[in-house]
Amino acid sequence: MTTTSTQPTKQPKAAKKMSPVRRRLLTALATFVVLLAGYCVFSIAHPTVLRSQLEVDATPDQVWKVLTDREAYPSWNPFIVSSTGDLEAGGTITNVLRDTTGQETTFTPELLKVDPGRELRWIGKVGFGGIFDGEHSFRIEPLPGGRARLIQQETFRGVAVPVMAGWLSSKIKPQFDAMNQALATRAAAAAQH
Repeated sequence: MTTTSTQPTKQPKAAKKMSPVRRRLLTALATFVVLLAGYCVFSIAHPTVLRSQLEVDATPDQVWKVLTDREAYPSWNPFIVSSTGDLEAGGTITNVLRDTTGQETTFTPELLKVDPGRELRWIGKVGFGGIFDGEHSFRIEPLPGGRARLIQQETFRGVAVPVMAGWLSSKIKPQFDAMNQALATRAAAAAQH
């Protein structure tokens, strides 16, 4: 005869109930994280773009010469009042910008593209990136009759950009227009000589 013994099986412990206060706090935290993630995705996917363009009575090379003669900026440029450093892709330059109120800001962007007579492009970032990033470009396109089109554009991305969009439009965009006009006047005068 065989005997078997059975061990009593352990019943799982009943799950502890979460307190209502803790449940509300966790729900609020989860909601905040989802909203923050959504805001971050939205702010990066929907950049703010400033653009100014005009036609210049000078060749693309003459426009490029004025654009890259940065030592002369203090005498004519109302927006970028100082710019130093070598114009080499992958390098950095130091720019001092002036907004419409006269407030100056210094920043050191990385040069992304330097294509003589055609394009100068850089990116500036606040912090590690994703907070307030601006990719700025000057494009020069040839037009018939030895003329050129100058396009200055900046695409802003980052979580702080939606909050700053109105300021960018009112304080920075007019400076794009003013710089382009001053550059066009200077290049056209140089082309006359």
